[in-house]
Amino acid sequence: MLDLAFVREHLPEVEEMLRRRGQDPAQLARFRDLDSERRQLITQSETLKAQRNRASEEIAKLKKAGQDATAQMEQTKKLREQGESLEKQATELDQQLRAMLAVVPNTPHESVPVGSSEHDNKEVRKWGTLSEFKFTPKPHWELGEQLGVLDLERATKLSGARFAVYWDLGARMERALANFMLDLHTREHGYTEVLPPYMVNSASMYGTGQLPKFAADLFKCENHDLWLIPTAEVPLTNLYRDEVIDAARLPLSVTGYTPCFRSEAGSYGKDVRGIIRQHQFQKVELVKFTRPEESYAQHEQLTHHAETVLQKLGLPYRVVLLCTGDMGASSAKTYDLEVWLPGQQLYREISSCSNFEAYQSRRANIRYRPEGSKKTEYVHTLNGSGLAVGRTWLAILENYQQADGSVIVPEALRPYMNADRIVARKS
Repeated sequence: MLDLAFVREHLPEVEEMLRRRGQDPAQLARFRDLDSERRQLITQSETLKAQRNRASEEIAKLKKAGQDATAQMEQTKKLREQGESLEKQATELDQQLRAMLAVVPNTPHESVPVGSSEHDNKEVRKWGTLSEFKFTPKPHWELGEQLGVLDLERATKLSGARFAVYWDLGARMERALANFMLDLHTREHGYTEVLPPYMVNSASMYGTGQLPKFAADLFKCENHDLWLIPTAEVPLTNLYRDEVIDAARLPLSVTGYTPCFRSEAGSYGKDVRGIIRQHQFQKVELVKFTRPEESYAQHEQLTHHAETVLQKLGLPYRVVLLCTGDMGASSAKTYDLEVWLPGQQLYREISSCSNFEAYQSRRANIRYRPEGSKKTEYVHTLNGSGLAVGRTWLAILENYQQADGSVIVPEALRPYMNADRIVARKS
């Protein structure tokens, strides 16, 4: 959430920011009037409070002198009732303003390119050499079925579309990838592993920006204030909601492996084949809490940590800087890592690494106290996939496929799988 005072003082700039993000600034049309009315109510309330204090002093003097203070006491009662009414009105307007700001996206960093869609994103760098096949490479859904390790038909029987069943070495590779990623991030990159709940309350969803705007993308537990997490970013970030983090602990880095649940609202007809877009998938998440002045250096570091997974697995990829129109609402700057998929002849997003600055911490009230200061400040929060396990799985199948239909297991993954090749499974 943007700071109310900042929006008040920079309303034209915020409206222009909305235009650059492809949104209608009319959503802030009533902001100035509501804010002005709220401030007037607060001023009137404070004036009445001062009058009431003076009246109370006069009552005390009259009583001390043994005189009748009935009229003054009646006046004090009326002043209190009027003040409470004004405070209630101001609170209601404050809630309206906060509801208005809750759906306003973050201000993009100055380095973010202006654009309206993914076509305006900027390629930053590439890594790896694209494999040359002496045969026509197959997409993962064909490979997985032929090897007997990916079963979409039975998944549909169990749960419907956009679910998957993994068999044998397919299931083992999913588990191996999660362990490999967690070991890398905890042993080499300095993250602390966390196993959080897979269901969270509305306050947690609000804190990271999923609510109220993106409720349609979530799965809600009926008759409970619980939501299935769309990403481990939600519980990991909210670990410190309404807390003041010891400044000596910053930057603070945590990682977690969880299932993720998304309704994929609005994605009808997109990526209907394979496991690119699922209602349930697994992901290793990276989350950082930093001082504001360190957040962009930490953003580059977090992105490098996610890239390291792809490099160790030998998967070619590119890094793309998202434009204003393609970036998530909570983010101030986002890099997407896109892995090369030879079976489809395209790059696919496998991680988004974002700096949210104070947007999430202001919503979730996550602060720290700078050394030597009595006042607290909001931390900056960052997160990124390190990586999406299912998409890493399918990238390995497509990049390491062989002419005989088998798939070579990347060397870094072999100790976790106790296998160096995936061959067709006997039924």
